[in-house]
Amino acid sequence: MSTSLKERLEKILELLQRLATESAKGIPIIVEGSNDERALRELCISGEIIAAKTFKSFIHLISEIEKRKQKEVILLMDFDRRGREWTKRLVQSLERMRIKPNLLYWNGLLAFAGREIKDIEGLASYMKTLKKKAGLEDSKV
Repeated sequence: MSTSLKERLEKILELLQRLATESAKGIPIIVEGSNDERALRELCISGEIIAAKTFKSFIHLISEIEKRKQKEVILLMDFDRRGREWTKRLVQSLERMRIKPNLLYWNGLLAFAGREIKDIEGLASYMKTLKKKAGLEDSKV
C-alpha cells in the first residue's frame, strides 16, 4: 500500500473516531437521508443522527433542530452540488438561531475522501475498500 493511501486511511479513521466521540457526547449529526445514517451506524457512530430528508420541508427540519435546544450540531451532508447547497442553507439558518454548525468532519472527509466518494452513504463501503487495500479488512473502525 502506498504511503499516501495509508496516511489517508489513518486520517479518516482518526476523524471518524473523533466524530464518534463527539456524537457520544450528545452532539447530533445531520445527514441527508436514512442510508447516510445507516452508513454512519456501520462505522460505529452511536449518537443521535437526524436524517434531513425525513422531514416534510427545510422549515420542519430547522424547527426540529431548534426544539432540541442544542448549542452545536455536526453537519454531514453529501459532497455533491445538492449537499453543498443544503450545507450552506443549514449553516446560515443555524447561525441565525445561534446554534454552532460544526463543519470540521464534513471538511475533513471532503479533503481526505472527497474525490473518492460523493455521499456519506458510500463512506462505509469506501472504508472497507481502503482497509482491504491496507490488509486490515477484519478490523473495526
